Amino acid sequence: MNEEIMLLFSFLKAPLLFSYIGPGMGGGVIAAIFGIFAAFFLGLWGILYYPIKRAFKNKKRKKKVLTRNENNTRK
Repeated sequence: MNEEIMLLFSFLKAPLLFSYIGPGMGGGVIAAIFGIFAAFFLGLWGILYYPIKRAFKNKKRKKKVLTRNENNTRK
């Protein structure tokens, strides 16, 4: 009977005994969370920024071509 009570007690206390999270694990969790957020925002940046940048570059290029054509037709 005593052994059964001790066995039951050890199984009930096991999750509490193994629930220590050291500083290395805490730092790893923080780094993982930061990495997930960074990957999300960098992906969003890549999806949105580069097409907009290309559109502005094309707009500038068209503007230069138009001004050259206007200068050539005036002469």
